[in-house]
Amino acid sequence: MAAFLWVGIGGAFGSMARHGVNVMVNRTLGSTLPHATAIVNIVGCAVVGLLAGLVATHQLVMSPDRRALVFVGVMGGFTTFSSFGLDTLTLVQEGRVGQAAGNVAIQVGVGLAAVFAGYAAAVSMK
Repeated sequence: MAAFLWVGIGGAFGSMARHGVNVMVNRTLGSTLPHATAIVNIVGCAVVGLLAGLVATHQLVMSPDRRALVFVGVMGGFTTFSSFGLDTLTLVQEGRVGQAAGNVAIQVGVGLAAVFAGYAAAVSMK
């Protein structure tokens, strides 16, 4: 049960950090393009990759609760794209390259299709 609390606390911080990046980038660039989303996704992936590498090589020791706080909570609140990237890396490291490719194709392809379908459904209800 404690892990759920840590995830919630971390998620709050990650979500606030994401919003902060959105506000800062939009103020700085004054753009409606998805620069903030791209920055958050790329930075999040770099950070989660760095942390996972440090944990895997025992340069950073984290308890299960701390991993839940950081990886699921903070990083998941900041960007779930980093979790997607880490899941894909794990599949590749385990030699499950076909499943990694399927993970990418399904989440990107089906995810985008779901956004379009959800939007179309909402618009058609008007």
